[in-house]
Parts: sequence; C-alpha cells; structure tokens
Amino acid sequence: MPRRDLTGEDIKRIVEEENVRFLRLMFTDIMGTIKNVEVPVSQIDKVLSNKMMFDGSSIEGFVRIEESDMYLYPDVSTWMIFPWESDHGKVGRLICDIYNPDGTPFAGDPRGNLKRNLAKMKEHGFTSFNLGPEPEFFLFKMDENGDPTLDLNDKGGYFDFAPTDLGENCRRDIVLELESLGFEVEASHHEVAPGQHEIDFKYADAIDACDNIQTFKLVVKTIARKHGLHATFMPKPLYGINGSGMHCNMSLFNDEGNVFYDEDGEMKLSDTAYHFLAGLIKHARAYTAVCNPIVNSYKRLVPGFEAPVYVAWSGHNRSPLIRVPESRGLSTRLELRSVDPAANPYLVMSVLLAAGLNGIENKLTPPAAVDRNIYVMSEEERKKAEIHDLPSTIHNAIKVLREDDVMIEALGTHIFNNFVEAKKLEWAAFRQTVSDWEREQYLELY
Repeated sequence: MPRRDLTGEDIKRIVEEENVRFLRLMFTDIMGTIKNVEVPVSQIDKVLSNKMMFDGSSIEGFVRIEESDMYLYPDVSTWMIFPWESDHGKVGRLICDIYNPDGTPFAGDPRGNLKRNLAKMKEHGFTSFNLGPEPEFFLFKMDENGDPTLDLNDKGGYFDFAPTDLGENCRRDIVLELESLGFEVEASHHEVAPGQHEIDFKYADAIDACDNIQTFKLVVKTIARKHGLHATFMPKPLYGINGSGMHCNMSLFNDEGNVFYDEDGEMKLSDTAYHFLAGLIKHARAYTAVCNPIVNSYKRLVPGFEAPVYVAWSGHNRSPLIRVPESRGLSTRLELRSVDPAANPYLVMSVLLAAGLNGIENKLTPPAAVDRNIYVMSEEERKKAEIHDLPSTIHNAIKVLREDDVMIEALGTHIFNNFVEAKKLEWAAFRQTVSDWEREQYLELY
C-alpha cells in the first residue's frame, strides 16, 4: 500500500470526520509477532507527540524489568482505519518505532534496526531497497468452539478454481479488504497443496513492504475467521504436502533507476547485481536462521516439495535457492526462495541487505549458475559443483549464524543475543518432546 503523506493535524481531522473511537498502536517484537497498544481517541495528542509509554519488559526480547519504560513513536504515514472493527466505533491504526526514554532509537526494535541498515545502504549511493513478497498460507476449518482443526477447507491444487477451491470466496474477500486498505494486489490463487493459498501484492521499499506484510497477516487471519476458517502462516502444518514459503523479490535502486539492470551485461544484469547475488550466496547458510526462524521451518526445507535445499542460483530453473526472474528494466530482481512466512520481515530485510552490500563492497563474484535440477544431482555432483546444503535444523542454522560477523552486525548485538537465546530455548524444548512418530516407530519395537 502506498505511503501516505500525512501530518498529525491531518490524522486528527480524519479521526473527527470518520468518528474513529480507538487508536491501535502496532509494533513488531524480535520474533516477528505483531503487538499493539490500544488507546481511546482522547489520547491522540499524547500519541502524536510521542509521549505514549508502554512496559517493554513484557515483550519477548525487549528489555529487563529494571529498564522497562519504552516509548511508541508513531509513523503517521502508516495511518489507516480498519473497516471491520465498528461495534464500538472505528479503529485507526498507526505502526510505531520503539524509543528509549532518553529519545534514542531502541536497539531491539526490528523496524528501527532495518532503518539503521537502510541508512548504511544510502551511504553507498543507493536510494531504496525494494521487496516484492509472495506470502503463502493455509486455511483450516475451525471446530464448534472456534479452535483450529487439522481439516483443510478444500482439496484444491495449483491454480484450481471453485468448486474444488472452497477457499475462493474467503480469498476474494481478503483481496477486496486489502484493496480497500490501499494494497495493489497483483495476483491471488490456490497454491500446490490442498488448503494452501497465495496473494501477491506490489513491491515497495523495504520499510513499507515489511509494514505491508505484517498488515497482510492481520487482514488474512481476521477475514478467514469471518468465514469460519483459521489462517496459518506456519511453514509446514501437515506432513506429505508442500509447505508455505514467502519468496522475496529484491531490487536495489539509485537516482538513475534499478541498479541491477544493465542492457549490455551478461543476462542483462549489472556488475552490481552479480556482486549482490554473490553476497547472498556467501552468507546464505548464516541468514537461514533469520529467514527460517522456527523448528517447523526445517520440515519445509527438504527435497521433494519445491522448497530450496541447496545454495545455488539460476536464471532458468526453480530448484536453486536464488532465481533471477526473466523480467528486465525496472523489474530486474533477485528472488530468494527459502524465506518462510514465520520470519520477521524487518529482520529478513536487514540481513539480506547486509549480505548483498557485503558482496558489493568486496566485489564478490558468484559461482556459476546451476541450470539443471539440483534435486536429481548426486552428492558427488553437488560437491564438484560446490553446491552446499542449507542448515537442516534451527540448531544448526544458529551455529552458522553465530560465526558470521556481517550477519551479527546487521542484526545488532541486542537483537542477535536475544534471538539466539530464544532459539536455543526453543530447540531445547523441541528436543525434549516425544512425538507421535517416535511412539509409532519404537514403542512396540523396543
């Protein structure tokens, strides 16, 4: 959705005209979870003057009890009115950055951290880092208590239509809701797996695109519930079918346009594009922990279900990690196919930008493109082609992340330390859990 050029006075006027009764102040924690503080509209002056305080110690990965006071600084360009919440008056939304009491940006704020990385990008002469996301999700039926079941809402497949695709009406309502909020939806369709859907919206600069992803998730879950369905962005909710990804189409711009495009370059790609691509390749195993941040993410990253498993790139096939879509000119872009929708988009864009800029700074050269199906290559063939595997678990991914100084700097010490600690606890809890699969395999046998 386009950034709105608004002032605080504009918002107060709209609040009055539209009879907005509540203000929802949204932000994102380190784990990518959307948080919000809701206040009555009588607090609007306090909100717009950056005086709204909240307890940061209650948010995972933020601060300790003894340093809990944090301030919400609303970004007035993110103003919108949620059309579905009108029982007690309309609700207006503002996305906020998090600040310390002394007026400095909070180092644990993922959105603020991305702004820090974008400032470094501008020092290199680039004006914007653009993202076109392709988020996928599943729709499950809910039971009589309103809890999600494991029953899918349809048996459809890729690009199917009603009556096979029973989620079509829900998906249409989501699209209409998104468009009413200013999203430019480019496509919506049923994905490969039963109950799986994808809605693509127009690319935007990194901050706006990440804001859009978080808003998109909120809209999808809200509209699905109105249809008696539960929408989940869990990467692999069911065994034996494709998982959900969030392919990230990236491009870098300066005042002259898309710097990835060169009419005279090989594949019409610029040297800058190849350097950026080389950076993405070099740091791929390290940023996997951020792009695939939960235990379940690695149930998706396995051969046979279209998700990438190997660190390679191509302009022609879809088995490598990075693909170069055919479009050129302003649409020239690199598509990273490993990211899943459980990831925190602000952290994803921070590490991907840092990886690419590292490639540009050091004039790195990417390995040769791999234009054959990597899934059918033998281990020896992959080794000869220097194609490495992505980490197989969040535990292994964190170990690689901890060895990559570029990625650590991109996250910042506060976010890095809290992220790693949370993932260590998650892995420890998972390791101690006994699954149904283990009981089925071993209970009688041993």
